[in-house]
Amino acid sequence: MRQPAASTVRNVRARVGRGVVHAAIWAACALTACTPLRVVTHSVSSVESAVPVGRYELDPHHWTVTFDVEHFGYSRFVMRFDRVSAQLDWREGGMDRSSVEATIEATSLDTNVPILDRLVKGKDMLDVAQYPQIRFVSTRFERTGDARGTLTGDLTIHGVTRPVTLDVTFNGYAPNPLTKQPTLGFSAHGRFSRAQFGLATWFPAVGDDVAVRIEAEFEQPAAAPGNGG
Repeated sequence: MRQPAASTVRNVRARVGRGVVHAAIWAACALTACTPLRVVTHSVSSVESAVPVGRYELDPHHWTVTFDVEHFGYSRFVMRFDRVSAQLDWREGGMDRSSVEATIEATSLDTNVPILDRLVKGKDMLDVAQYPQIRFVSTRFERTGDARGTLTGDLTIHGVTRPVTLDVTFNGYAPNPLTKQPTLGFSAHGRFSRAQFGLATWFPAVGDDVAVRIEAEFEQPAAAPGNGG
């Protein structure tokens, strides 16, 4: 049986390759309706008096909360939470007069290692079956500079409540370019001793000092029909 000439094989491969490329282009056009992508740009203001007074809710799509602890001195072991809700009451006077409450679903802790998830959420540590939530309620704000300060609040973990202080930066305010709703952004970080919450298991292999890092956007919900909306 005669084998096809090398030139014939190359031509077939070239046609197949072009077909794949054309199919990919067609699929891309179908997904975007062949319309140019619009780049959204805008600016935010760090002027606190420009922020509309009212209640803001944590944007469910734009936030991060992580805890990290030292592991055998080699590194900081990072844990994130996948379910958080929070409410910000923004008052006249800006951060000095405003308050925030947050609830973390302890059951949503994610270490990216399933066996460690089970250990940290188990009875020897967080015991999420008995204590499914972590709560933070702000009690005091002290300004340390423009758009920044320290926020102290009551943190409840494992059924124990202790004061914790976070360094907070107000990143800015503007109507969200997509939703048009008033939106504020914050960054915060702090530390606490896990032993103070009855979580001394595995020390000193796992450090006592827990670092908290938070990135959060809050949106003011649209007014319901009949309520001024």
